[in-house]
Amino acid sequence: MTEDRKDSGQKKQKTEDALKEVVALAKRRGFVFPGSEIYGGLSNTFDYGPYGVELMRNLKSEWWRAFVHNRSDVVGLDSSIMLHPEVWVASGHVNSFNDPLIDCKNCRARFRADQFAEEHLERSAANLGLEELTALFAEKNAELKCPSCGKSGTFTEPRQFNLMFSTRMGSLSGQDQQVYLRPETAQGIFINFRNVVDSCRVRVPFGVAQIGKSFRNEIIARQFIFRTREFEQLEMEFFCKPGTQKEWFEYWTNFCMDWLYGIGLSKENLRMRAHEESELSFYSEGTSDIEYQYPFGWGEIWGIASRTDYDLKQHAAHSRKNLEYTDPEDNSKYLPYVVEPALGLNRLLLAVLCDAYSVENPGTKEQRTVLRLHPRLAPVKAGIFPLQKKDGLPEIAQEIYNRLSTLFPVDLDISGHIGKRYYRQDELGTPFCITVDYETKENRTVTVRERDSTNQQRVAIDELPALLANKLSV
Repeated sequence: MTEDRKDSGQKKQKTEDALKEVVALAKRRGFVFPGSEIYGGLSNTFDYGPYGVELMRNLKSEWWRAFVHNRSDVVGLDSSIMLHPEVWVASGHVNSFNDPLIDCKNCRARFRADQFAEEHLERSAANLGLEELTALFAEKNAELKCPSCGKSGTFTEPRQFNLMFSTRMGSLSGQDQQVYLRPETAQGIFINFRNVVDSCRVRVPFGVAQIGKSFRNEIIARQFIFRTREFEQLEMEFFCKPGTQKEWFEYWTNFCMDWLYGIGLSKENLRMRAHEESELSFYSEGTSDIEYQYPFGWGEIWGIASRTDYDLKQHAAHSRKNLEYTDPEDNSKYLPYVVEPALGLNRLLLAVLCDAYSVENPGTKEQRTVLRLHPRLAPVKAGIFPLQKKDGLPEIAQEIYNRLSTLFPVDLDISGHIGKRYYRQDELGTPFCITVDYETKENRTVTVRERDSTNQQRVAIDELPALLANKLSV
């Protein structure tokens, strides 16, 4: 093995270990649990625990505040998960939302053909069509070994597999209707364009934002919560006058990147990557991805696309409804162009956990694991500890908890050594810890410890609400 290959292998092992550490912490501290674990699990499904759901709610609240509440040109929407089947015909998902697959005839393991070619043939296959993939596998099949069973020459020809989950709507067999779980939230916005314009008196340019679940029957679901079949999107469609879309595309790419900086993600772990022409969707005149450097490499968390008027034009044609916008300034009529920033919440959550994860003084007695979450994102804002379980200290801690819990998510912890309680809160990303000691009984002051610096200060109990409010608003 050459030194380069040895270094590459060591780096891969190191990054895999780093992800395993984050995954272990996520389960240990109640952020993310394996789905259906007591029944042996269900492949690539996850449940978000008590602290994970709080972190997700905080992320959604931060996004909604920045993209809706703080703007006069964006409104919200919550469309149905199940839409009329013709929606997906009009959008092109029924005919073109496919992945090329191959199967092993021996063990029936299934793989994405393009990804398999890249990993095992060391050939770029992202832009290869089905015919080209078929020819490639026909040429190389005899020498290809199945990663699952080890047999060679057992692969089928590549074939297209639609990624949408289908189900039946109706109670009587034979009289039900095939419908799909939405693979994206965008189409629910497009089919409500006229409703929003008519009911909210919005004027172009304006945006419609939505937070909701989407479902894609991904064959290759992997890398913890990075790629899952059920995921949540934070998505907006921004409608603008044709000819202004490039200006708005640039505006939203910068706005999205600045928002990520604002919630604490480090600049060195973020980059903007513009799609090459060969990568663009057929309806897109420009797309850029914001990528985060995960332990396993760079991965997309946010896609910003200039979708032209494709979607509104398709739905107008298939529904036979007039979706043109009448500009009140000059009475001109047109289908607006659309700029779409679409953010994956699950991927964002993983990026936040990876970015915040830190191990100080590894291998020593002073080792501690810390989640350096932005205070506004932290599931718990303050941990409250009585130094002892006696002498009235727990009662004072309970009094402080009752007072603060009406203002912030706080945690009352009376079990274990004080150092272990600090350790638990550090792993949860709790920015402040409040210790009730014997001096508290004398002068009604407590010790407030700051997570990142571990600095401590004495603060009067009556001053705690204002102090925390000030520090958490930064």
